[in-house]
Order: sequence, then C-alpha cells, then structure tokens
Amino acid sequence: MARVEYPNVDSPDAQQMVEEIRRQRGGRFPNLFHMQMYNPAIADGWLRLGSAVRFKSELDDATRELAICLVARTTGAEYEWRAHRRIALEQGFSEAALDAIVDWRKGEFDERQRAVLQLAEELTKNVQVQDATFAAAKKLLSPRQMVELVTTVGYYNMVARFLVGLEIDLEA
Repeated sequence: MARVEYPNVDSPDAQQMVEEIRRQRGGRFPNLFHMQMYNPAIADGWLRLGSAVRFKSELDDATRELAICLVARTTGAEYEWRAHRRIALEQGFSEAALDAIVDWRKGEFDERQRAVLQLAEELTKNVQVQDATFAAAKKLLSPRQMVELVTTVGYYNMVARFLVGLEIDLEA
C-alpha cells in the first residue's frame, strides 16, 4: 500500500489531466500518475517529459529499454521493472539476459549494449560518469542519442525514486 493515499481526481481540472494521461498512455491511468495528481502541474510535466523520452527520441527502443531495465533493477523499482522488462522482452532481449542485468558484464550483450549499460550504471550509482565510459558510448551513439540516453537514465532514476519513496502500488 502506498505511503500516501491516492488523491481524489473528481474535480473538472483533475479530470482533464486524467483524460490526457489516458489518451497518451493507451487508455490507462497508472498509479504513478494518480499519485502525482496532488499537483496536476507535476503530472503534466512528468507526462510531457516521459512522452518525449519514450516516443520522440532517436535512441532506438531496445537501447532505451535496456537502460531503463538497468535503472529499475539497480534502484529496486519493481513497478518500473515489471513495466519495462515486458517491453524489453518485446524488443528481443532474452529473459535470462534481463534477469541478470545487474550482472551485465557476464551477460550476452554486444559492444554497444555494454557501453550503454556501463554509462547507465555509473550515472545511476555514482551520478558522475567516467571519461572512458562516456567516450566508449559516444563512439557508438550520435551526440543527440548521447543526450537522449543521459536524459532517459536521469528521468527513470527520478521515476524510480518517486515509486520507491512513496511505495506506489503495482498495477493490478
């Protein structure tokens, strides 16, 4: 059970934001967004940034999901893990590779994926990224993709901390 009660969303202003979330999230109103409705402006900003990261990026879906799954596992964000593990499987990653993602150095990942995982791990655990790590990823990704990767990792670290900090309930 979440640490804070989910807010009432019956007001017309709240309902407008709820409908926008549903429109952008395939008819769903996830608990993550429900909790944010204490401040609809936060929900709005969160939705816009999340949509930009997920749907308006040159970073390919598989790379994005790999980074998100590492963030989810590293931070213990089960809600995030369940949602993005499913998407990563759809992108062709094996269950074994995903289940052992925190031990990715022993996994079945190629050079590009390893560079992405190293950057995501350092950014998540240390905030700072070593020059060698950044250079390895930069060799394989365009400047725009590098910015999008760092943004993706940063955004999903924020998501993880929100989910874990408030103990947001898993979707039924």
